[in-house]
Amino acid sequence: MIKNISDEYVYKKEVDWSLFNYGFAIPIEYQVMFRQVADRFIQRGESKDITLYLNGKSYKAKLNNNRIDKKFGPHADIVQIRYSQNSELAQALRGYFQRSYAYISMMKRLQEKGSKKHISLPEDFKEYLAVYTTEYDDTYVLETIGSQDIEILRNIIAGQSERTMEAQFNFDMKDDTAGCKEKEQIVKIRKLNKKIGDNLKRLYGYRCQICGKLIGEEYGSHVAEAHHIDYFVRSLNNDASNQIILCPNHHSIIHDVDPVFDRTRLLYTYANGVEEKLVLNRHL
Repeated sequence: MIKNISDEYVYKKEVDWSLFNYGFAIPIEYQVMFRQVADRFIQRGESKDITLYLNGKSYKAKLNNNRIDKKFGPHADIVQIRYSQNSELAQALRGYFQRSYAYISMMKRLQEKGSKKHISLPEDFKEYLAVYTTEYDDTYVLETIGSQDIEILRNIIAGQSERTMEAQFNFDMKDDTAGCKEKEQIVKIRKLNKKIGDNLKRLYGYRCQICGKLIGEEYGSHVAEAHHIDYFVRSLNNDASNQIILCPNHHSIIHDVDPVFDRTRLLYTYANGVEEKLVLNRHL
């Protein structure tokens, strides 16, 4: 059994056919902690054995570094976690995500023979596998987030303010109103959300993406907050693509005024006509 898990976020993989059969790719350009591990553990073109822990049980897999030269663009860098269709891990994942596996299998049977069209889960079916680092470069922890976990969270946060919810994520505040039966699901999703936000804070050096300022540096402190573009209490979307890093001032103003974010132009438009474009962007 592994001890002293360092618990840094690597990736949140949406459940799909590849996960049940042969593995998944990890785009590492935005995964700050994983890039540090991968660069010292595995070189371009290499494949190494790794251990994955799921609910306390260990499984064997391969880490493949298939990274493409930077000249092909900023989104080319990936590594892959691979295992066979008949492996213990693939079988375990089908067991944990039985509902998703049954749905995707059914849709595969209905597809035309030879079709490679990607099958996405319906919104209320969506499930995820979170990957975290440990103190060992060749060992990772997997955590399942099922549709039931998400539904429990949805019911608990109904009616809560976005500002309160984001404060819990940013500052690790706990909500003790939930019953014991619900706490495991809440903790899993809160931890995932906080880890994604923490990774983004590192990516931007704790600077605000709107004003570029590093708040608190003169006091030996870095104060930055993760904000959900589409409010989490409505979307339950904690992906990096739905989070930006803000200074406390801009975060408070956005929640007070509720401006509209234009994803194409990467700017906020306020009710009084003021527009603010992101001055820092490495992940949207």
